[in-house]
Amino acid sequence: MNALEVRGLTKDFGSIRALDGLDLDVERGEVFGWLGPNGAGKTTTVRLLLDFIRPTAGTATILGCATSDPRVRGRIGYLPGDLHLDPSYTGDEVFRFYGALRGGVDLARLDELLERFSLDPTRRIGELSTGNRRKVGIVQAFVHRPDLLILDEPTSGLDPLLQHEFNDVVRASVADGATVFLSSHVLPEVEALATRVGILRRGRLVAVVTVESLRRQARQRLSFVLERPPGASPLASIPGVVDSRVADVVVDVVVEGSAAGVVATLAPFGIARVTSRDDDLEDVFLGYYETPEAGA
Repeated sequence: MNALEVRGLTKDFGSIRALDGLDLDVERGEVFGWLGPNGAGKTTTVRLLLDFIRPTAGTATILGCATSDPRVRGRIGYLPGDLHLDPSYTGDEVFRFYGALRGGVDLARLDELLERFSLDPTRRIGELSTGNRRKVGIVQAFVHRPDLLILDEPTSGLDPLLQHEFNDVVRASVADGATVFLSSHVLPEVEALATRVGILRRGRLVAVVTVESLRRQARQRLSFVLERPPGASPLASIPGVVDSRVADVVVDVVVEGSAAGVVATLAPFGIARVTSRDDDLEDVFLGYYETPEAGA
């Protein structure tokens, strides 16, 4: 049984179709990235899954239950993109309030998360920075060790160190058997955690692919400093080379797939240094939006 099963899920807001016939399965124990630009329908999907709004057509089940079944609520951890908490509450009061709905608070788990995210639970929400309010939401989502985490733009407002802590908490939760549905428009955030991603465009599912397959499609940008100038570019006939430029002993190259042929060709000129940019996954991702046929 999958953690999420969606069939034909559609949502109209008046004349606007926000989600169009979504079919999707999310396996138990995986981190599934839900990607798309703002307005693609990501948050509408999340709200439908949580039964905050009702579909125009189609069905969805969570952990084998209908989305409207109250028995499944305590097994879900949810972090909304727009987190609204009573500014007069302290963090402690927030955790006690939500904990009471689930039958209690695991104080050891709460203390662990508070320490990890350097969060003072005695301060009132209205006194906190955007990042610290976000941390309250993260702790609230994870503290009860849910079977399914639905996270909407979870690291918005966090500094890089706390993003790293967040990633560690996600990985630990998955190691304990949780499933994560991670909605984001930030590709590196999803790339760091997910094994598969669904790509949404204008309310329609464009593709479901593994992150590894995206990496295989990505282009690498490499810069070689040689010991001797190679003259005219010797790389034009090398498979996978998209572009290359030579300036004396510096060779800049863009390559799809393996760079082994490039290295072998330049080796006779003496490779003094090589630098690379991260695989350009963003270009691959954007390619799903540039043509109507992308991902078909």
